[in-house]
Amino acid sequence: MKGNEAIGEAAIRAGCLNYFAYPITPQSEVAEYLSKRMPEAGGVFLQGESEVAVSYMIFGAAAAGARVFTTSSSPGISLMSEGISYIAGAQCPAVFVNIMRGGPGLGGILPSQADYLQATKGIGHGDFRLLVMAPASVQEAVEMVMEAFPLAEKYRNPVMILGDGLIGQMMEPVEFPENFSVEPSNKDEWATNGMDTRKSDQRNLVKSLFLDPEMLNSHNNVLREKYERMKREEIRFENYNTDSDYNVLLVSYGTMSRVCRTAIDQLKSEGFEVGMIRPLTLYPFPEKAVEDAASKESCTSVASIEMSMGQMVEDVERSVRGKKPVQWFGKCGGEVPTPEEVIEFIKSL
Repeated sequence: MKGNEAIGEAAIRAGCLNYFAYPITPQSEVAEYLSKRMPEAGGVFLQGESEVAVSYMIFGAAAAGARVFTTSSSPGISLMSEGISYIAGAQCPAVFVNIMRGGPGLGGILPSQADYLQATKGIGHGDFRLLVMAPASVQEAVEMVMEAFPLAEKYRNPVMILGDGLIGQMMEPVEFPENFSVEPSNKDEWATNGMDTRKSDQRNLVKSLFLDPEMLNSHNNVLREKYERMKREEIRFENYNTDSDYNVLLVSYGTMSRVCRTAIDQLKSEGFEVGMIRPLTLYPFPEKAVEDAASKESCTSVASIEMSMGQMVEDVERSVRGKKPVQWFGKCGGEVPTPEEVIEFIKSL
């Protein structure tokens, strides 16, 4: 399946029957696919008048306890950022998929990883975080989308799948996980889904407004503990060739990690050993895994390889903790570094 269409199908199979969106390249095929498929599944497809409107439609559905998601691309996510902050502040579960394009501004429509900082550190105003996952294949995109809904409900927090234009546009074989739990969890405890529905005489109130400073501080401490729990329970990563005596450690994610894997295999055939840590969660970031891998005696240098101007370097440097020098290599705007370019850069180290 094409990546964008597989993402739409994965959401339906995860029990999400509410999709509100506004078209933007390179992810518009999700909406095109779901405009037909969602009604077939008994769900609701709605194209909003803008991304801003979409974010508040999602807020309403999420507050009522419905599984809901949207897909967009970089400028569209920026427009949704205010609504995402409200959703996080009100502790509502929702899933956002960002199929990144190059920026800043309108930039271009080709693949990029230039929204790393936005997703992991600056998605909207206030003290909040998203749980961010980064697939490297269409199969992983499917699995992460399906997993995102129960994770959003577990933490009552927005979850973002951060892909790029290649993930959305390429076609790969896909297997959809079976026996997947589609029932939302514990929504009667907090959702505005109706007192009659819950058979309760207590109203549920969903809000992000706390005018009393002590109450707002207390609320933010509750959120902070949630993010700390994510760090304890949800960090995911992949090791590649880290059982060798590598001289260089790469940190790369998504599509770029596939290019790095090819470069590592080619270098290995030439007698050069290179290891890689591939973060599957960008927040929480696998700091300990990167630190441990960089601490290996044979390792002399660490490199962050990205389709951006070095947005992940800060997290890599913080993880390495000054034990080894950290370099950056990448391109931005739609050009994907080739394995040969990565190999040349690694040899220069």
